[in-house]
Amino acid sequence: MAKLKMTATVVSQAQLAEGIYDLRLKAGEIASQAAAGQFVSVYSKDGSRLLPRPISLCGIDREAGELRLVYRIAGAGTEEFSTLKAGDTVDILGPLGNGFPLKEGKKAFLIGGGIGVPPMLELAKELKRLNGAELVQSVMGYRNSQTFLMDEFKDCGSVYAATEDGSCGTKGNVLDAIRENGLDAEVIYACGPAPMLRALKAYAKEKGIQCWISLEEKMACGVGACLACVCQSREKDEHSQVHNKRICKDGPVFLADEIEL
Repeated sequence: MAKLKMTATVVSQAQLAEGIYDLRLKAGEIASQAAAGQFVSVYSKDGSRLLPRPISLCGIDREAGELRLVYRIAGAGTEEFSTLKAGDTVDILGPLGNGFPLKEGKKAFLIGGGIGVPPMLELAKELKRLNGAELVQSVMGYRNSQTFLMDEFKDCGSVYAATEDGSCGTKGNVLDAIRENGLDAEVIYACGPAPMLRALKAYAKEKGIQCWISLEEKMACGVGACLACVCQSREKDEHSQVHNKRICKDGPVFLADEIEL
């Protein structure tokens, strides 16, 4: 799959929650190739910020040629992106990384935590198209009642929420919500903070369920050349001959058993 650097035009931007923005870009060439779980690198117009910011794909509209990026302001780069408005342009590179493998006929957990929620939405849509809504179970974890994107997951299957403060759904984490609602699945897809992924890996091993996780990591080049975003792996990396995987190139999606968290 070819990576393409292009100038995308902003279709719209809206604020979904405190510090969370929904950016839609016209980028037909990338949208036509992209898959759920992949990401794009977004470039700053500020020459002092050389490195692009990796942002996961929340939505892919191949017919309209649009990408949807839902991101959190985390620094000066994403702060700059939050000021973009319809008609503005921004340089992007993509599609990058690998996507989630779509498992046919399997009852799935789609689990997102915090800013790991957005990349699960396109996956939920693709799995609904493949398997029907009855096999799609989305379990999303938030800090508080700002449960951005929750309503959109409801169009794809059953949805459960966990909040740290108990303001919505189950008080606690995503595993608490799974247990409270007596849920089960045959495959797990997850994206979120490392402690959540670590707990899900252990849960999947205990239950004998295949588990695919998408790692969030600060990246530099985004194409596997710089080795800035490695994680520890069971197998040796062919590129570096050490027990590392490059999250941007080999991932961001991995089978949980392949990597150390």
